[in-house]
Amino acid sequence: MELDLFKIKKVFFVGIGGIGISAIARMMLLEGKEVHGSDMSEGEVVQELRNAGAEITIGQGFELISEGTDLIIYTIAIESYDPDLYEKVVTSLIPARSYPEMLEVVTKGKNTIAISGTHGKTTTTAMIAKILMDASKDPTVIIGSLLKGTNSNLISGKSNLFVVEACEYRRSFLHIHPKILVIVNIEADHLDYYKDLSDIKDAFSEMISQIGEGGALVCDPNHENIASIISDIKCKVINYTKYLESVPKLSVPGEHNRIDAAAALAVAEELGIKKEEAEKSVQKFQGTWRRLEKRGETRDGTILYDDYAHHPTEIKASLQALRELYPNKKLIIIFQSHLYSRTKSLWEGFVSAFDGADQVFILPVYAARELFDPTVSPEKLAEAIAGRGKEARAFADFDEGIKYFNETKFGENDVIVTMGAGEAYKVAEGLELTNK
Repeated sequence: MELDLFKIKKVFFVGIGGIGISAIARMMLLEGKEVHGSDMSEGEVVQELRNAGAEITIGQGFELISEGTDLIIYTIAIESYDPDLYEKVVTSLIPARSYPEMLEVVTKGKNTIAISGTHGKTTTTAMIAKILMDASKDPTVIIGSLLKGTNSNLISGKSNLFVVEACEYRRSFLHIHPKILVIVNIEADHLDYYKDLSDIKDAFSEMISQIGEGGALVCDPNHENIASIISDIKCKVINYTKYLESVPKLSVPGEHNRIDAAAALAVAEELGIKKEEAEKSVQKFQGTWRRLEKRGETRDGTILYDDYAHHPTEIKASLQALRELYPNKKLIIIFQSHLYSRTKSLWEGFVSAFDGADQVFILPVYAARELFDPTVSPEKLAEAIAGRGKEARAFADFDEGIKYFNETKFGENDVIVTMGAGEAYKVAEGLELTNK
């Protein structure tokens, strides 16, 4: 049944604190709808939604869904971690849509630019958004982070341009039918769902087939995991690596950010934006929440960063960027791996990913939607990292980590980075910062 959003007055979001689904909640609030929701924990995203007018309950259960709800929107994660709730939601008399299904609803009829890839989606999306806003194109944007300056993951524009971060997990992005598709890269990930890399490439291949008539694919056509899936496609292919030489000196460090900027410049040219204007926009780009974000400094001069990196390639890229900024300082990483399955399937990659660090502290796994797996532990990962000559240790729990970092003296030669898609940042919350 097709949704008529004009008739929807009251919406309930299951998992409203998710970085993608919360953007739809913001969109519903801006449209004057009554927004309610539930989430398993408090957090910055939840608080920002409350500030915007949403009523949110901490907890989970079908009984929390408010009386008079016209539509339920749910995170796809509940199918795995709470199948009973999922069954009640999808069999309810109340219309229900997953977050990916809602992306299909809100992008229908739009000139959609979708940004996909294993890494770099968020930064590339944010850079494209900045270029379009600076060029007065008035886009709508859904991004997997909070944009600096707005503290929001939604930009609500009036034009027909819709920029959206497109995640490949569980083939979610196949609900989007873009005019321009960006694939920053393809690597093995989400192996709790995909069989192998070949299965992942098949999903991206299907996504490419959904590019609208007269549309374009922006990618590196020579990337080993992309070349084989674009050999016989019909749409225009734009090689973003040809734009690398046009990338100006950025405010954000690292080769990975220069690649993201090149992809953004390629999109800008395809949309007819002047080269000089686009380059000026990416040059002034300041990054996003939790993407190698500098949080501040302590009174002793210790620098604190927070970073979302949770894949070996992302960790290496972040460490390369930090070394670019601080070649002579000590890099201290507090890392929490995300999912037992990812940690296990990419184990060797995680073990070697921290070669660029000086000291590594490992927190318990952020399980999210998965059950406990005793074969994966912070102690085993720390031991393996130490086996490569690195100083590494594991914390049995967060309290131990918080106690250590509150009691240990650090100085102006130290850079502390909380890293991971989970809650590693909490370990450093007690550090008193003099500037942010």
